[in-house]
Amino acid sequence: MEIYLMRHGIAEDPVPGMRDAERPLTGEGKKKLREVLQAAKRAGVRPSAILSSPYRRARETAAIAAEVLSLQAEPFLSQHLTPMAEPNKGWEEIRLFSSEPAVLITTHEPFTGLMVAFLLGVAHLPIDVKKGSLIRIDVETAGPHPRGVLKWILTPRLAGV
Repeated sequence: MEIYLMRHGIAEDPVPGMRDAERPLTGEGKKKLREVLQAAKRAGVRPSAILSSPYRRARETAAIAAEVLSLQAEPFLSQHLTPMAEPNKGWEEIRLFSSEPAVLITTHEPFTGLMVAFLLGVAHLPIDVKKGSLIRIDVETAGPHPRGVLKWILTPRLAGV
């Protein structure tokens, strides 16, 4: 299974009275996401399912990904993909889609970095996941303890953004 982890794009700064989960993407964030996803599309990224944190900025990221990558399916929303979620719980959600050849997950930091380490089977991996970055990890089996292989990381800068 190809697993694509995508950190959401640039979001509005928090304002008094607004819950963190409701912060939308900025215009610049949407533009950069489209450019990263266009580069991913040219590289052959074709997810068959999208999973997303229910936070607004992650949902908006998932919608842009579905549009750019021509995916018709609605994103599956999960509380186990939020910023402070536990990677093992996120993996349980991803495993529900193990029959899919490629799954895209739109999420946040620090969850993205923690999930990369979990999928690679290491306890700790210092990784700086920039907003709008896309990471591909291939996993052979969907058992409880994945042993994935990091294939590549596409950052906005590498995509020419």
